[in-house]
Amino acid sequence: MFDKEFLLNKLAENIRVERARKHMSQELLAEKSDITPQHLYRIENAKVCPTILVVANIAKALEVDLNTLFTVD
Repeated sequence: MFDKEFLLNKLAENIRVERARKHMSQELLAEKSDITPQHLYRIENAKVCPTILVVANIAKALEVDLNTLFTVD
């Protein structure tokens, strides 16, 4: 079983990695995900626990499978 902090940190890291891979700014990813840049910043820094719908929008904007963002290896 994983704790909340660990999962939020992995999610944050996976989003940052995928965003960097796509050479996408936080502002552009936020716009494509229909969230504010401030909210994306908080997600990428594990300050908030996003809803599954927000994570799904981020995955769609990054053109990755939802599972990619939840990988914990």
